Amino acid sequence: MQHEQLSELGQQLRVDSVRAAAAAGSGHPTSSMSAADLMAVLMGNHLRYDFEQPDRPGNDHLVFSKGHASPLLYSVYKAAGAISDEELLTFRTLGSRLEGHPTPRLPWVDVATGSLGQGLPFGVGMALSAKRLDHVASRVWVLIGDSEMAEGSAWEAFEQAGVGHLDNLTAIIDVNRLGQRGPTRHEWDLDAYARRIRAFDWHTIEIDGHDIAAIDRAYGEAMSTVGRPTAIIARTLKGRGVASVENREGMHGKPLKDPEEAIAELGGIRNMAVPVLGPPTVTPTRPASEGPLSLPRFNPGDTVPTRDAFGEAMAAIGTARGDVVALDGEVGDSTRLEYFQKEHPERYFEFYIAEQQLVAAAVGMQTRGWTPYVSTFAAFFTRAHDFIRMAAISRADLNLVGSHAGVAIGEDGPSQMGLEDLAALRAVHGSTVLYPCDANQTAHLTAAMARESGIRYLRTTRGATPVIYPPTEEFPIGGSKVLRATEADRVTLVAAGVTVPEALAAADRLAQESIPARVIDLYSLKPVDAETLRTAAEETGRLITVEDHHPEGGLGDAVLDAFTDGRPVPRLVRLAVRTMPVSATPAEQLREAGIDADAIVAAALGLVGRSA
Repeated sequence: MQHEQLSELGQQLRVDSVRAAAAAGSGHPTSSMSAADLMAVLMGNHLRYDFEQPDRPGNDHLVFSKGHASPLLYSVYKAAGAISDEELLTFRTLGSRLEGHPTPRLPWVDVATGSLGQGLPFGVGMALSAKRLDHVASRVWVLIGDSEMAEGSAWEAFEQAGVGHLDNLTAIIDVNRLGQRGPTRHEWDLDAYARRIRAFDWHTIEIDGHDIAAIDRAYGEAMSTVGRPTAIIARTLKGRGVASVENREGMHGKPLKDPEEAIAELGGIRNMAVPVLGPPTVTPTRPASEGPLSLPRFNPGDTVPTRDAFGEAMAAIGTARGDVVALDGEVGDSTRLEYFQKEHPERYFEFYIAEQQLVAAAVGMQTRGWTPYVSTFAAFFTRAHDFIRMAAISRADLNLVGSHAGVAIGEDGPSQMGLEDLAALRAVHGSTVLYPCDANQTAHLTAAMARESGIRYLRTTRGATPVIYPPTEEFPIGGSKVLRATEADRVTLVAAGVTVPEALAAADRLAQESIPARVIDLYSLKPVDAETLRTAAEETGRLITVEDHHPEGGLGDAVLDAFTDGRPVPRLVRLAVRTMPVSATPAEQLREAGIDADAIVAAALGLVGRSA
């Protein structure tokens, strides 16, 4: 498109942003107006995208990291003919696809944004997929606000992209100087941004973000730069084109007071239709699957860490499924994800100690059809919890595996102990949460995760645990295993993971006291096997839950969820980690936390009215 046409398109995007926010009575039109020219030039001359086939492999990807500028994004979609003017004016209304911040309810939105600092990390995952997995020439364009440049996650992404030589990734930084409550950290000091970004091995271009010709040249330069990603750092004016709001504080997140006057000042309503450039026809590469899944098999009676079983299962899954990729946070030797790396190095990605980028890259990769497994210590997923939360809003399919969970890790002490992970992941919308107790169960559940949708979390154990199930046993998600049961049972012990052997040992000792105890291995904490728990409550009248986790949000709460339908709650004792652990051996840790066999026996005796 000619520069005069692009200038008019920029004005149209501003007008439509004002109109959308005015119709909703809320929104961020001024943040949209600053970036309108940047998006007009990208859309008219550089973005290669087929709006009728959003899943087309050669499509570029456009990520609005500054998701609050959604009126601008929706105005772009209108200009492309993807949505109508009538739909544009449904912005932020119940039932509309045009939410306050973009989500994949729209087929052209890859990832949900709005939690600032996430768009560039997502873009890194998309760019890695295109370059290292699909081997296609599509580009990733990320619009970033200057306020979110204060987020550490943005700098994790700059580092990863620079080291990875992702020359198919372009960051467009809208430096409009004003944040939500006042000026940004560096205001219009473009060089302050450029110096920092260049230090991460990026090519940088500083421009006037309202100079159409300069923007056009910058995009061309970014596309021709080889070996380095490009950051276009654009000086813009918030509220550009309307004197009452242009470069004025206090206008963030508010519709314009007189939208009709503003529209007139911007030159009136336009209805330009923009023929977006189509992408080339490409065929992405996918490693061929080499046959049916052959999971590792472990012998009952042996002792095997479940993290070892996870690693062996991952290597087998990678052989059977060419779409599986593995992402590590520099702990693959501990989590055993390195077993996958040895078998499938071309699908293994190292993100070092950058857990936000680690999870974000997986979200980006799954938008391109890959099936990611992300593994680190359970405790360290807490750093990336906002990314996991946003992944659920993105309708992402993601497998997370947390190792070294609970006090059972022993001498490393509380900084390394995941004691909140089950609660955090159970709270994620639509998530699946699994906690296997032995090697064969772990292998089966690792494979089963990939057949589920949404966010899936598997918790593994550092130390060796007894193999109690044969390799042929099935473990449906949402199920449980009843390991001890008689008609005379007087109490039910509900355990998962490392506490299952403790519960079995306690049941054996209670039997010597003539107190038969049922034992349930509740390996699926979400969804939970409510029917088995209700039956146990009806038949034994007493439940004891025992978990290597803090009492809030873990196994005990999962059990209580089975009784939220109005059924009476049985007599219940909940054993969990209630004190702050210190360094000690695993056995000492379980004893000190009150979750070992001795503590279970004492709780059972108290529940049935017998003294120890």
